[in-house]
Amino acid sequence: MANSGASRPVVVVKLGGSLLTRKREVEKARPKVLARLAEELAAASDRPLVLLHGAGSFGHPGARRFGLAGPPAPGASSTERTRGAAIVSSEVRRLHLLVLRELLRAGVPAWSVPPSTHALNRAGRSASLDLAPIERALEQRTVPVSFGDVVPDEAWGFSVLSADTIAVELARQLPVGRVVFASDVPGIFTGPNRSARSIAGELTDELLAGLRPREGAADVTGGIRAKAEAMRAIALAGADAVLISGLSDGALLRAVRGEAVYGSWAHARAP
Repeated sequence: MANSGASRPVVVVKLGGSLLTRKREVEKARPKVLARLAEELAAASDRPLVLLHGAGSFGHPGARRFGLAGPPAPGASSTERTRGAAIVSSEVRRLHLLVLRELLRAGVPAWSVPPSTHALNRAGRSASLDLAPIERALEQRTVPVSFGDVVPDEAWGFSVLSADTIAVELARQLPVGRVVFASDVPGIFTGPNRSARSIAGELTDELLAGLRPREGAADVTGGIRAKAEAMRAIALAGADAVLISGLSDGALLRAVRGEAVYGSWAHARAP
């Protein structure tokens, strides 16, 4: 990045879909949670921030219905997949507008950066992601806000690009100091349900290898193991990554400010 207009490293915040929405109810947001998180981000917006958010119950049901998280079924209509991509894209943007509205109401200079206009997947994996729109937003001292989305796919027509993948690319390409994943849980769990122990402290390769999807998970972006792998990739890129509970008042603000917060950590390390 040539010049972000910032003297401090960028802090990336990813607000999980399970935090912003009730994932078992279609297009059901958590307005009080969103309003409080926006206030916490406003209190920390004196530093360079990039905000990402998941799709939650606004995008995941449609992505599953139209099979956008995987390859087209044999003999499936490309027209139907294209129609599904357009539908899910519009659903995700309804949540995006809610997020922008609350951020602006709280005083955050939020600037929308939809990824579908500058991202390309290949067989469900990120093939290219142009971060120039985010860099320009930072240079103008706004807070770029992007999100998990449906993007063009060279092999499949369209597929899902998760906000976690965007976070990894930000850590690889920009001077990022910390990535904060705010979820509805206080850390990564060692077992398949919430009665298992959460990992408070370092996320080791051994712990990552033993992770399994949580029972009843309604996630089309790879679940908790994919998130842990994203955190490890961010650490290898030279930034700290932490998964915290966004339901705990003040935790997000403290994490953005660089304070120690209860959660699962992957600290920056050499490859």
